[in-house]
Amino acid sequence: MICGAGPADHVDRMVKLAQADGWDVWCVATPAAVEHFLDLAALEELSGHPVRTGHQRAGQPGLPKAAAVVVAPATYNTINKWAAGIADTYVLTQLAELTGLGLPIAVLPFVNTALANNRPFLRSLEELRAAGVTVLFGEGGFVPHPPRTGGQVMDSYPWRAALDAVRRA
Repeated sequence: MICGAGPADHVDRMVKLAQADGWDVWCVATPAAVEHFLDLAALEELSGHPVRTGHQRAGQPGLPKAAAVVVAPATYNTINKWAAGIADTYVLTQLAELTGLGLPIAVLPFVNTALANNRPFLRSLEELRAAGVTVLFGEGGFVPHPPRTGGQVMDSYPWRAALDAVRRA
């Protein structure tokens, strides 16, 4: 699951890492990721599958049953809505359902320190953890950066941590 944040420009790194580990990768993206960050054609060629960006239409094949899910980069908005049970995008609907099924899910946030210090965000992380989601936030996961410095941390975004988390699950 790909949200609209800076690391989405580099989601090919996650896809390649996952494929090297033997995963068959299917990508599902939020409208913001599609509009601002992703090259859908390149991502489809790399993964070997169409990128799902919305609900399936009649006659369109559904997504295969997932073995695990990585949500990366996960935005402040998606994390808070997911934890609150709001399912107003295809990604959030899928996350609500997959969480309820108990599927292994790792979420790798991408937020700055100002957003990370908001009580609603911290409560959302705890809510997701209580629901069985592996939240990779803080030491060993994603460490927030100061506002307006996100571009400086792209190369250190811990894609591998998310894959390791779902593999352990």
